[in-house]
Amino acid sequence: MQKIKALFFVFGFLSIIRFTEAQPRYEFRGVWIATVMNIDWPPQNASVETQKAEYIRQLDLHQRNGLNAVIVQVRPSGDAFYPSPYEPWSQWLTGTQGRAPAPFYDPLAFMIQEAHKRGMEFHAWLNPYRAEFTVGKSSISSDNNIRKNPDWYLTYGTTRYFNPSNVQVQQFVINVIKDIVRRYDVDAIHMDDYFYPYPVAGKTFPDDYAYQRSGTTLSKGDWRRSNVDSIIKNINIAIKQTKPYVKFGISPFSVWRNLKDDSQGSDSRAGITNYDDLYADILLWMRKGWIDYVTPQLYREINDPLIAYEKMVSWWAAHSFGRHVYIGHGIYRALENNANWKKPSQLPDQIKIARFTPGIEGSVYYSSKIFKSNPNGWNDSLRNNYYSLPAKVPVMPWLPARPQWDVE
Repeated sequence: MQKIKALFFVFGFLSIIRFTEAQPRYEFRGVWIATVMNIDWPPQNASVETQKAEYIRQLDLHQRNGLNAVIVQVRPSGDAFYPSPYEPWSQWLTGTQGRAPAPFYDPLAFMIQEAHKRGMEFHAWLNPYRAEFTVGKSSISSDNNIRKNPDWYLTYGTTRYFNPSNVQVQQFVINVIKDIVRRYDVDAIHMDDYFYPYPVAGKTFPDDYAYQRSGTTLSKGDWRRSNVDSIIKNINIAIKQTKPYVKFGISPFSVWRNLKDDSQGSDSRAGITNYDDLYADILLWMRKGWIDYVTPQLYREINDPLIAYEKMVSWWAAHSFGRHVYIGHGIYRALENNANWKKPSQLPDQIKIARFTPGIEGSVYYSSKIFKSNPNGWNDSLRNNYYSLPAKVPVMPWLPARPQWDVE
């Protein structure tokens, strides 16, 4: 009997060791907190006290789930969730663009402080070019730059955008980012997939005049890509000149290019791609070292017939060029009428694929509010299994060490 007990003890001990080894000491575990349209935070028309309490509730939940980073949208549409010398207060903070919170507080400083208290990195998420979410319906303050420099903007569909080809626009966006990096203790600047906008059926992005005026010999596609390349390169320079340890990351659409269009492309059948439709040459930026990490939005399921999750994980890992790759998981799809996303195994299986693919450094989840309902028991999966042991954010050896957080 004693031998049997001893064997059980040994097997149990070995199981614990194997489970522990399966959880890396360094792994990025993040979540997006979207503010546009009050998707995740803050609650619509909420008091300052309620805003703070809800943010803390979400952070505490994510901390219990084992996450170590939050990516919070602080500039959703040419506006700001902090007192900015360049752009007005966001309408999604107070209900009216340009109106400061009352009683006054600095949401960005508050959010950074609370994240750092919990040992979590804070990545400031900015939308690069969106300026007016819904033309004619969005709140536009009297001091909005749209009124000061109307020639900087183009309307496409129902949205107004900064013109990516305008060098003054590029410098303006760079100044906005430099201001955040200089004044706030952010760990990273993060941009999403909205570079040139997603195509609108039956409409052409209205930049013919700018293209003709540029005098370029490039095709329009190459010219558009060069415009985006310029701002990405110069944002990275501005960040590193201000605080060399602050990271710069991009969360692009899932597919760079399809294999049928490019020998470097992925085995996918995406109707839209970063390179051809959003004019974002992610691979160039990684190869040149202009960004520190990429978080492709792999919101499809395993074995998806068009954009298979497992194929895309392998493709991005093989095209990291030494930069970090964190996989974006579409956990919001658990709320859809989709049998694959109703399976409790969908997210755990995705985590396992990402975790055991060399070159993948972690995961990010879209989006924060979904965790409140513990979809398919995934909170329990994270805290009791996959993230039961804490992990540090992976080190980027090409960046200098970051000073310790001030968490007074």
